[in-house]
Amino acid sequence: MDGSALPALRRELVHQGLDGFIVPRADEHLGEYVPAAAERLAWLTGFTGSAGLAVVLASDAAVFTDGRYVLQLAEQTDPALWQRLHMIEQPPPGWLAAHAPKGARIGYDPMLISREALGRYCDAGLTMVAVERNPIDAIWPDRPTQPTAPAVPHPLAYAGRASEQKRGDVAKLLLEAKQDAAVLTDPASIAWLLNIRGADVPFTPIALGFAVVHADATTDLFMDAAKLPAETRAWLGNAVSVADRTTLASALAKLAGKTVRVDAAGSPVWFAQRLENAEAVVASASDPCLLPKACKNPTEQHGAREAHLRDAVAVCRFLHWLSVAAPSGRQSEISAAEALLGFRREVEGFRGESFPAISGAAEHGAIIHYRVSAETNRQLGSNEVYLIDSGAQYADGTTDITRTIWTGPGDPPDELRDRVTRVMQGHIAIATAVFPKGVGGAHLDAFARRTLWQVGLDYDHGTGHGVGSYLSIHEGPVSLSRLARPVAIDVGMILSNEPGFYLPDQYGIRLENLLLVQPADLPAAVKPFLAFETLTLAPFDRALLCPGLMTRQEVDWLDAYHARVLRTVGPALGEAERGWLTAACAPLGSR
Repeated sequence: MDGSALPALRRELVHQGLDGFIVPRADEHLGEYVPAAAERLAWLTGFTGSAGLAVVLASDAAVFTDGRYVLQLAEQTDPALWQRLHMIEQPPPGWLAAHAPKGARIGYDPMLISREALGRYCDAGLTMVAVERNPIDAIWPDRPTQPTAPAVPHPLAYAGRASEQKRGDVAKLLLEAKQDAAVLTDPASIAWLLNIRGADVPFTPIALGFAVVHADATTDLFMDAAKLPAETRAWLGNAVSVADRTTLASALAKLAGKTVRVDAAGSPVWFAQRLENAEAVVASASDPCLLPKACKNPTEQHGAREAHLRDAVAVCRFLHWLSVAAPSGRQSEISAAEALLGFRREVEGFRGESFPAISGAAEHGAIIHYRVSAETNRQLGSNEVYLIDSGAQYADGTTDITRTIWTGPGDPPDELRDRVTRVMQGHIAIATAVFPKGVGGAHLDAFARRTLWQVGLDYDHGTGHGVGSYLSIHEGPVSLSRLARPVAIDVGMILSNEPGFYLPDQYGIRLENLLLVQPADLPAAVKPFLAFETLTLAPFDRALLCPGLMTRQEVDWLDAYHARVLRTVGPALGEAERGWLTAACAPLGSR
């Protein structure tokens, strides 16, 4: 960003007859990771977080994000140009209603906002105007081109179920709901439904496109022809028709008189508007692929276990390396992240990182979604906290793990050990939770916070998110969060377990494993109960824990977990690494 972008945008708004404009951090699929051509918010403001939105008026401008990125927002944006706000504490519609002149025409790009999100602005009494051309695109001189990576087959050995079976299940759902078709705008849903993967955005193996699945199980895929080689077209089969994305509007017009399902929260409002203009009946309901995609089938569950075991070898090799390298003072946040990536590259089936590694030493660890750069790169010092949050994509599974490490050689302060122990207790509370089927993520979130709340502490993010199967690192519809949608946790879902605590300008603590939801075998149960199977296998830093604060059951869980790590990962390590792991996994009371 340079200082000319905001004045140029204001001139373009005048040209288009607008008094203001909303700039979400989104592409036309409303996904977390977007191609470079859709990084409009970063180009305009300098803010590169994956959750954010800017509002521009003639004389005021504000940029918003959530609790994960507030420190990053402050570092990356110019306070002379932008008010920097927390979108939960001060929602953008309210700010806009308070700052916009009465009767102001506020522009929005209908391909970059959902019907549900747009409704919040309308409910605030604002006059919202859909633009034909995004004004950012009109002033962005060197805007990147759209990606053209090919879509490729995702074999049944990993997918577990044929696309024909999946499309049949969706068709059955549509028939039961008396709906003729469903619009799919999430490329991850399309990837799951058609058993394809791609490389159009960083870290998530998706091919950008749209689809309409019909109640007879046939599907129309709208994707640039250059992205579909002959092998992929043959893989899709005759029941999947392929058309260029430019034909999407005309295809929607042909659904006149039909009842079409559109996700009001997850799809751009453009689709509902086009369908209504064509006199189709829009049925607002969730993406029909979300739940079946989240509930991994037995093949995907097996793949997740295998991927986590292989990934654990790389992570444990890295932690051993770090135990030697960190005290030397010669390593940095970047070199440590590169070392971990190097270990992962040696793992069979490694396809790439599942998100940019969060490698934060001391005060940088307090920035929840910190992303190290050449400008911010910091050396790892002695006797400080180092937080590393990372993950990998494998054809059979997706991983995500966070460990908080004391660099030594001295002992950690008692207050720090108290905080880490309370986070560990929250982690164990989730890992050992047993709960009736039908419970949602909001019900469990408080389990992880209890020991922090007891002393007046908390953290400003959810406790867990869904994870895809060689797909999105953040997958709906379930999360462990106070703000979670009321969707029941179910067998086969993979969720993260990542409570934390952050002391600004000093350190961050986060302890994360991935969990697989399984039926709980409770002899006295009068209805189905669920429990978690821990997938992630790597030791926690015992030097940061206070056994005296923990219950006997908590100590027993951690000792059993560490024994499992040593038993399963140890045989794959070299002699020195195995010796380190043996010490790292020793019973907690033996410290």
